[in-house]
Amino acid sequence: MNTLHVKKGDTVIVLSGNKERHLKGEIGEVLEVSPKERKVIVKGVNLVKKHVKPRKQGESGGILTVEGAIYADKVALYCDKCKKGVRSRMKIEADGTKTRVCAKCGEKI
Repeated sequence: MNTLHVKKGDTVIVLSGNKERHLKGEIGEVLEVSPKERKVIVKGVNLVKKHVKPRKQGESGGILTVEGAIYADKVALYCDKCKKGVRSRMKIEADGTKTRVCAKCGEKI
């Protein structure tokens, strides 16, 4: 089963990386998740240059800056209350629904 601890729309913090692509400590929103590859795309993190060829007449090509994928193991969920990367737990509400909460403070993620 290919499940990840992060989902599309989550706020995450990068745990490791270098200055050129994805800097340790950067915070961003998850734009896309690929559970099969165990990778995520985070907004504003791991920016790469993409060379685009013009496809239609009158369309211009060029070099675009886009977000590249990074391994999901290199990111952690970010808690606004704790101001750091945290693990999550499942909390079962009174009506039976499950929600993810911060394992440290209990704040809803």
